[in-house]
Amino acid sequence: MAITPVILCGGSGTRLWPLSRASYPKQYLALAGSDTLLQQTVKRVGALDGVAAPLIISNNEQRFLVAEQLRAIDTTAGAIVLEPVARNTAPAVAAAALVALRQDADATLLVLPSDHAIANEARFLEAVRAARTLADDGYLVTFGIPPTSAHTGYGYIRRGAATQVCASGFNIDQFVEKPDADKAAALIAAGDCYWNSGMFMFKASAYLDELERLAPAMLKQVRAAVEQGAVDIDFFRLDKASLEACPSDSIDYAVMEKARRAAVVDADGLGWNDIGSWSAVAEIAERDENGNSLIGDVVTHGVKNSYVRGESRMVAAIGVENLVIVETPDVVLVTSKDHVQDVKRVVETLIAEGRSESVFHQRVFRPWGDYEGICVGDRFQVKKIVVKPGASLSLQMHFHRSEHWIVVKGTARVVNGDTTTLLTENQSTYIPLGTTHRLENPGRVPLELIEVQSGAYLGEDDIVRFQDDYGRTK
Repeated sequence: MAITPVILCGGSGTRLWPLSRASYPKQYLALAGSDTLLQQTVKRVGALDGVAAPLIISNNEQRFLVAEQLRAIDTTAGAIVLEPVARNTAPAVAAAALVALRQDADATLLVLPSDHAIANEARFLEAVRAARTLADDGYLVTFGIPPTSAHTGYGYIRRGAATQVCASGFNIDQFVEKPDADKAAALIAAGDCYWNSGMFMFKASAYLDELERLAPAMLKQVRAAVEQGAVDIDFFRLDKASLEACPSDSIDYAVMEKARRAAVVDADGLGWNDIGSWSAVAEIAERDENGNSLIGDVVTHGVKNSYVRGESRMVAAIGVENLVIVETPDVVLVTSKDHVQDVKRVVETLIAEGRSESVFHQRVFRPWGDYEGICVGDRFQVKKIVVKPGASLSLQMHFHRSEHWIVVKGTARVVNGDTTTLLTENQSTYIPLGTTHRLENPGRVPLELIEVQSGAYLGEDDIVRFQDDYGRTK
């Protein structure tokens, strides 16, 4: 009876902005090593004995990011389940349980966020094995992290009596909401509390039984979303109408706090970090003799206890302390470590003003490759486009812009109205406004080209797709 890992890939990309954004949240970033947080999570569970292929829960917009990052580490998911609308973790896990039961009638789920870091993977495997014994005994299990500070950004779990099933397992006495500083200090002083890690383990059937008892309306809608869902290329798409009618709630509120048999495993020694702020990133980064973490092309003088990251150019810092400085091609963030939680306030302002910096990077990833904005002016913009070998953009047309393409590397097959041509380096073509066109890479190396758009409107939504290899309609 294999363990089925359920990896949750939600996220709004606000807390680690500007590196993390709505279209590219932190689980797709390499913040604690060369692999992304999602890839680390997948590899971590792959080290377990008797583990099934991971079941990934994602949203529609990020589906190709998930697929590409799994492909990069040579991993095939058991399923990539797409949520057409977000309904929090309780419905997401319910959908995962129903899908898992189709493959294994006695499935045991290991539910993991995709955006956490765990330094001691051997200890993680030990904690999972302990949780498995509790799950086999019918418990719904969460993993508790012994607190190291009076942190006000985490929920807490107060443990009760030992379960008698395993030495590190305890009945749950109480879940405590994110406390203020005084209450957090009191909880730590009591010595019987853990941080709530957001990781869980239980039999799929046991979780669904509790959801049926505690939130039957939720389970009814999730069951309909799965039953009426459909396979879409390599994904399983939940039914939108059913999920829209589903109540939204977290697994803690909807199930764990009211479950008849809930247990917490003492997960001491994991080196766990939810990477919930830039100060948390700084905690796991290497530091020099001045307490600084310097990533990228960074030059400092008289700087102490700071995190400075340059993504696209040199960053120079002089005579500052306790700062976070993050540079991307289109944004520079400067904040004290004491105010990193307020980064989301800036993102909220950007959203209210309709600015794209809250959603997209200057470099935007697509299933066929990526494009990067180079220059924007009145009625024109310039982009660098990279198309992966064998990939193609959709057959499409624009109402408001024309395009010039100049190949700088590789070979392009271009459909331009009724004509199909091959272009190589230093060759170009012009796509008139309103002309049906398509760009393909028939070669074995990435195709790189410069695109110059001109017209009255240059938004990405000015597109009509007639044919698309990836099932996109807009």
